[in-house]
Amino acid sequence: MKASDRAYRVLLAEIVEGTLAPGTVLGEVEQSTRLGVSRTPVREALSRLVADGLVEPQAGRGLIVTEVSLDNISELYELREALEEQAARLAAQRGSSKKFQALAAAFDDMATLIDSGPDGIRTYYDLNRQFDEAIDAAIQNPYLVGALRNVRMHLGRVRRIAKDNPQRLREAARETHLILEAIIAGDSALAAHATHVHLHRSLTNIRASVAPLLTQNGVTGSQKRNRQ
Repeated sequence: MKASDRAYRVLLAEIVEGTLAPGTVLGEVEQSTRLGVSRTPVREALSRLVADGLVEPQAGRGLIVTEVSLDNISELYELREALEEQAARLAAQRGSSKKFQALAAAFDDMATLIDSGPDGIRTYYDLNRQFDEAIDAAIQNPYLVGALRNVRMHLGRVRRIAKDNPQRLREAARETHLILEAIIAGDSALAAHATHVHLHRSLTNIRASVAPLLTQNGVTGSQKRNRQ
């Protein structure tokens, strides 16, 4: 793996996981030393992160990790809704039902697994990843797949901020099961509608979860105090 690719993957994971918090300054020299690579690969990695929308230049500070705000989240979901509803339609039209049937069976038991604790919640997120991969394979559209993956990358940051709510996860599992049933039945309109309902409820929950933590400009209370 190229040094620039390795640096990109490490920085990307740290931003999504919150290790590199919003507002963190990413200096080439510091990151080069920390990651054990020269400045050129770090510069290339940072350029990719700027293109991803995860890093941005700020006057007087250099490159920083972008903030996450309530406005950002709403905008992200506007795009997510358009992409995922279309993806659900295409999956119902083009996908093989065999993979989706196996996923539907797994989601049937998800409420019990979620109640079992952290291991069950990890299983839930792993099944969601498999669901995304099955959708990507079914839709047969590399441009749509690329756009979906970019949205999921940003969504990962939001999920790290919002606390896991077992009740909401159980509801989300049931909603995903309905999407799967529509795809298996080849009902593209129902698959899109079920996706729309799922995303509306997801956004409502996430906004309620993160509202106490974020201001409209994306700065948490503690960050705002630190900048005064």
